[in-house]
Amino acid sequence: MEMEKEKRRIGFVTGGVLMGLVLSSLDQTIVSTAMPTITKELGGLSLYSWVFAIYMLTATTSMPIYGKMADLFGPRKMYLMGLFLFLLGSLLCGMANSMTGLIAARGIQGLGAGALMPVAFIIVGELYPPEKRGKFQGLFGAVFAMTSILGPSLGGILVENLPWGWIFFINLPIGIVAFLIIALAFRDQRHYDKKPAIDWYGAISLSAAIILILLSLVMEGREYKIGLGGAGILFLGLFIKIETKAKEPLMPLSLFRIPAIGYGNLAGFFVSAALFGAIAYIPLFVQRVYGASPSEAGFLLVPLMLSAAISSTLGGRWMAKASFRAILIPSLLIMAAGFYLLSTIDVGTTNTQLVIYMIVTGLGMGAIYPALGTAAHSAVKPQERGVAMSTSQLFRSIGGTIGISVFGSIVEWRMRAGLVFSEALHDVFVTGLILIGISLIASVRLGNTRLLDKEPRHSHPANSGVPKQ
Repeated sequence: MEMEKEKRRIGFVTGGVLMGLVLSSLDQTIVSTAMPTITKELGGLSLYSWVFAIYMLTATTSMPIYGKMADLFGPRKMYLMGLFLFLLGSLLCGMANSMTGLIAARGIQGLGAGALMPVAFIIVGELYPPEKRGKFQGLFGAVFAMTSILGPSLGGILVENLPWGWIFFINLPIGIVAFLIIALAFRDQRHYDKKPAIDWYGAISLSAAIILILLSLVMEGREYKIGLGGAGILFLGLFIKIETKAKEPLMPLSLFRIPAIGYGNLAGFFVSAALFGAIAYIPLFVQRVYGASPSEAGFLLVPLMLSAAISSTLGGRWMAKASFRAILIPSLLIMAAGFYLLSTIDVGTTNTQLVIYMIVTGLGMGAIYPALGTAAHSAVKPQERGVAMSTSQLFRSIGGTIGISVFGSIVEWRMRAGLVFSEALHDVFVTGLILIGISLIASVRLGNTRLLDKEPRHSHPANSGVPKQ
């Protein structure tokens, strides 16, 4: 009877975490199709890009802070704090009556979103023993991929039939239910009995470094890019110096000596740079070369995401049987094959060929992130999992942002040299192949690390039914 009750509790909490994950992934894409309507009503077209940029800045900057705070105070408090800020930001976004107000509200929303992904995986680690974590990491990856597909379509449907504010208000009922479930059903473990010391100097210097580096990527003008990028690197150096002396460092540098963390983060950084930087140009190619509408171009990404969802689920199940390297290497090779095929597209490429190329790429990419995340989670002690997971997310996020910026520069440079768009796109995917190759080398260096149950069985609430206090 007690075991059945515990299983129901775990099921409710898993559902609540999945709801938060749906909101996090949906809001990365739902806004894109609604922005023309929003700018038409609010004006401020010159601020258009900042609606996306501010969300990215605040979400990425807050990730490592939430991760460390989850280690110090428990993931429950941090997840609820992040979800509250996300819902508050959603409410304010929907009520905004100016572009400046919308940007400020998106900043608050991003501050909350920074907790939803990394802390969700920490909660999974407390709910399930090691042999089951891979399965749920794969499930979460599949859900993320599927909701990313739905985002643009759902945004278009909502703005066509309701006031544009509903693309944000739709978060409220789902988020409130998720908040209540986590608040009432989940009790996390406290890993620290002492009063925790917070590394404020580390948090400030790392936040400054991330903000300045990301701003250097999104701002126009060579002077801005050099100045902001240089300042960001200086703050990064200051952060590293602070961390070597901090009593309770925000991001212990010793973690990077662990292959699953050091090489895993390198693999995540480069594969994200390749994936997000290159795939962003597929819809543009279809519109410019085939003359497709924006909605038709968006639907072309569906085969990519569906195949990624399938391989993400399968990869999660394989983690209980194979090493992380044994999953990552074939996945990256398949993804590389997809990128090679995409590097050949031109005006003569048919829709059927393009869909096949996207499916191959998706089958390769689906298992990569669940494997990297589970490897990081499994490589550290329970009191370091927040830092490990948030660092993994941070490297992927920054990698993706840098990839978009670099590939944008490649396209612009090659077209100035007289190439047509499809020829410039060839260079984008070839560069992506090189980045996947670097990720492949880093994955080889992971060794034979695998998902093994080396922890005491009583350390998992799912097994004992009694959270450790």
